[in-house]
Formats: sequence, C-alpha cells, structure tokens
Amino acid sequence: MAGMPAATVEVSAAVVRALIRDQRPDLASRSLIRVANGWDNTTFRLGDDLAVRLPRRDEAVQLILHEQQYLPGIAGRSPVPVPVPVHAGWPTSDFPWPWSIVRWVSGTAAVDAGPADRAPAVDGLAAFLRALHVPAAAGVPVNPVRGVPLLDRNAVVHERLGDRDRYPQSAELMAVWAQACAAPVWDGPAMMLHGDLHPANILLAADGSLAGVIDFGDVGAGDPAVDLAVGWLMFDAGARQRFIGAFGSSVDGCSWTRARGWALVLSTAMLSNSDDNRPMFSVGDFGLRQVLAG
Repeated sequence: MAGMPAATVEVSAAVVRALIRDQRPDLASRSLIRVANGWDNTTFRLGDDLAVRLPRRDEAVQLILHEQQYLPGIAGRSPVPVPVPVHAGWPTSDFPWPWSIVRWVSGTAAVDAGPADRAPAVDGLAAFLRALHVPAAAGVPVNPVRGVPLLDRNAVVHERLGDRDRYPQSAELMAVWAQACAAPVWDGPAMMLHGDLHPANILLAADGSLAGVIDFGDVGAGDPAVDLAVGWLMFDAGARQRFIGAFGSSVDGCSWTRARGWALVLSTAMLSNSDDNRPMFSVGDFGLRQVLAG
C-alpha cells in the first residue's frame, strides 16, 4: 500500500493559534478550523476570508516561500481569485519553518463534482491559463518534476507502469507515453506554471463556472504543457475538446501531445501514492481513464 508522504511536523491548532497570537494579534480572536492536510501543506481556515498554510515536511518549506514570492504577481493578472499571501510568517520555537496567512478563496472543490458539473468551468480555466502562462522572469525556479522535458520523467513512469496489478492497461499506457515523449520538446521561453493543476486545486461556483485556483506550491517555470494536462484530469472527452478549442492556435498540437503525457505522469503519481487519500486517488483514476480515451 502506497500512501501520502509522512509529516515531519504534525501541526496542531494550538500551535497555529500561538503563531497568530504572536505575529498577527489583530487576527487572534478569529475562528480557526483545519480544512486540508495535503502531501506538502496543512491548511486552516481563519475566520471567513483568510487561511493559514503551513508546511508539514521539509520538502515543502521552499514551496511556501515560492508562493509568498510569486503569488502576488499571479493574482494581479488572474481573472479569478487565488490565495494571495497577506502575511509571511516566520519560524518560532513552536514551529520551525516559514508559513503564510493567505486570502481564503471560496468555492466547491472540483474533485467533489462529477464530470458534467465541471464542464461549465472550461472557458474560465482556459482564460486563467492564458493569463498565467507568460514568460517567467529570471530566477523563477524550475521544478525538477514539473514542466521539464517528458523524458526526464521516463524512469519513474516505467517504474509505475511496471506494477501490472495496479495498471492492467500498462501496454496501452506505454504506447501513449512513447507518443508523448516523441513529440518535440518545448522550445519557447520558460513560462510561469501552476505546476499542480488538478480538480482538488480548482474551485467551482454554484453554477459550475470557475471560482478560483488554489495551492500554488509547485509554482515555477517551464513547459506549459504540464498545466494543460488538466484537460484530462478535469474534463471528459466532450468538455476536453472545448477546452482545447478555447486556446485556438495559441497552443500547437505538439503541446497537447505533451500535455496528454503529463496527464499520464500526474495520474500515475496519484494512483501510485494515494491509497490513503480517496479524493486524490479518484483524480488519478479519472485522469488515467481520460488519457486512455484520447
């Protein structure tokens, strides 16, 4: 059984309250409710309009710092709300790492909606990505497992697909992977990326339209195809064709081929490592079925 990475530090509400009391006493009287415990970060809702994000393992510390550095710029051009930081917290004797207070983004996680209920988000998600994908400034980090050439992920994909019990369609998936790896690599400028765009990080309004995008821990620079993979992770075949069509000639066929490959990478990552996290497992399962559908 393969589960989520273990936490280096389990963050309690009492510790978070102490951090807020010491660093933002003006917010100390607000309600505090744990709302998410992900692979990298723990999130608490702070009152109605704020949230607290804290790394739960060493590897996530840089991710928090990247959010603090790059989210303000992204928020300035995003057509929908994102969790822009309002306080960059510093370590204390109770908590050893940087942490953030961010704007709360309202909406229902797309992972909790069926494919038909996600379809109204097609145009909004395409508009968000068109706004996000601008050439990255010098110094924006390159995530070693996101937005890189697909062949950099070849070994891990082969390792995952070698588990025939978990992936009975391994032969078909290997054919998809070979096709994606054969596509020309991204030769444009390194673009700003979300890096972890899937239904658990996409929020929907009551009518199914896009309400917001969250969890920018993997923000970085590279091939935008890694974000375009959301077309397979989020939508069924009909909605995916509308999503692809929304970009028109701004995204070429080779990029969509790589995007399908990235959908395979991300789906297998979730399926191979989320036995103890049913929502993430469901994202991987849906994504892989869509990859096989074309």
